[in-house]
Amino acid sequence: MSVSSFDPRDPLGIDDLLAPEDLAVRETVRRWAADRVLPHIADWYERGELPGIRELARELGAIGALGMQLSGYGCAGASAVQYGLACLELEAADSGIRSLVSVQGSLAMYAIHRFGSEEQRQRWLPGMAAGELIGCFGLTEPDHGSDPAGMRTYAKRDGTDWVLTGRKMWITNGSVADVAVVWAQTDDGIRGFVVPTDRPGFSAPEITHKWSLRASVTSELVLDEVRLPADAVLPEVTGLRGPLGCLSHARYGIVWGAMGAARTCFESALDYARTREQFGRPIGGFQLTQAKLADMAVELHKGILLAHHLGLRMGAGTLRPEQVSFGKLNNVREAIDICRTARTILGANGISLEYPVMRHATNLESVLTYEGTVEMHQLVLGKALTGIDAFR
Repeated sequence: MSVSSFDPRDPLGIDDLLAPEDLAVRETVRRWAADRVLPHIADWYERGELPGIRELARELGAIGALGMQLSGYGCAGASAVQYGLACLELEAADSGIRSLVSVQGSLAMYAIHRFGSEEQRQRWLPGMAAGELIGCFGLTEPDHGSDPAGMRTYAKRDGTDWVLTGRKMWITNGSVADVAVVWAQTDDGIRGFVVPTDRPGFSAPEITHKWSLRASVTSELVLDEVRLPADAVLPEVTGLRGPLGCLSHARYGIVWGAMGAARTCFESALDYARTREQFGRPIGGFQLTQAKLADMAVELHKGILLAHHLGLRMGAGTLRPEQVSFGKLNNVREAIDICRTARTILGANGISLEYPVMRHATNLESVLTYEGTVEMHQLVLGKALTGIDAFR
């Protein structure tokens, strides 16, 4: 048996672990991102906007990327690994694009698919899978992020109706969403509500002046006595188990996505090191630069292997939330380090939008803390390791 030649972009031969169907999904998403995102993303980022988001959503729906890990209702029913590969390719273009897909599929659609009624699924999911409808997910509040149990948004009964009052913060897709999955306190515990955004009392002012995730729509949700019918509540869950289950699903996508940002920065640094000359030779020929590239490659591909392992466990139904925390903690932290190291190889060029490195580095600063800060994932693992709860 002959041994294939060494591939600097796949040094461990991880592609050999992927089925032809996996590779086809990856190629479809990679090609879409190369055609529709990469030519424009630096400009979008510099302007701090994501123009044509509805058109992009429809195109993502057409390639099966929205709610792709779900079955039925127009969803692709892809495997966990295939969904992960899609997240990697989307975030290799930009974290904001992956966030659009993650919030739509792994948070809003997943909540309705997993905890909703059949009527709710039929009403919302086909349009969301096609990208005709955009969803958002309202959990974080101005004063309650890592401790969602303390949320102040409240839903009270008024006859057979529900009336929601409160505020949610840092909500991806918020000001362009057609439907919001909003979590609120009730007399019976925390419940989820499917909220059409055209309801009186609902508004979603966009958050501006961001220096991270600039090519992403981020909003506040304001609920001023929003009246909903009785059937707006998600019937299949009460308590934090609902939103935390959705977050675990979305965090899995981040485990893969962060490696996409890291891959882009690594490959940019590798290409630059081969062509940039100092002292009469390419800087890739110097030992210190090679040491940086070697360390970056090791952490990048270890992270991809970890993501693949978690994907197999998710597909088998054996993935635990603690294992998702393991992946999110490691992969985002290592991705940021890879981006920062890549910036040093590019020198001053590393801060220019002519190269993708600083854009990815600033985006990952948000990814590091959203859907669970470093400290929260450390404590999840600490509790699992010791059996002692250090949260309170």
